[in-house]
Amino acid sequence: MSEPTKDQKIWQVVLAVPKGRVVSYGQVAEMAGLGRQARYIGKALGKLPEGHVVPWYRVIRSNGQIAFPVGSEKYFEQVSRLESEGVEVVDGRVSMSRFGW
Repeated sequence: MSEPTKDQKIWQVVLAVPKGRVVSYGQVAEMAGLGRQARYIGKALGKLPEGHVVPWYRVIRSNGQIAFPVGSEKYFEQVSRLESEGVEVVDGRVSMSRFGW
């Protein structure tokens, strides 16, 4: 069996994030064994195949901010999905101390 790709390692970490919790891009990079490659995490999540079940919306910036531009379709989708899991989003931010994994 072949070694998982960098993207697959990232997806596996994100799949492990519990419902109602969030992680930062940097945390995902660290847990996937990618060190300080936080910027790559967003790219990998953008490559998710059609019909996937990876909860990409649980990944946010280390300061608790949603990375998508305020008002964009993806921004609203992420806020909606987080709120449906009980995560409080105020002005585009999530309390990492309350909801961080």
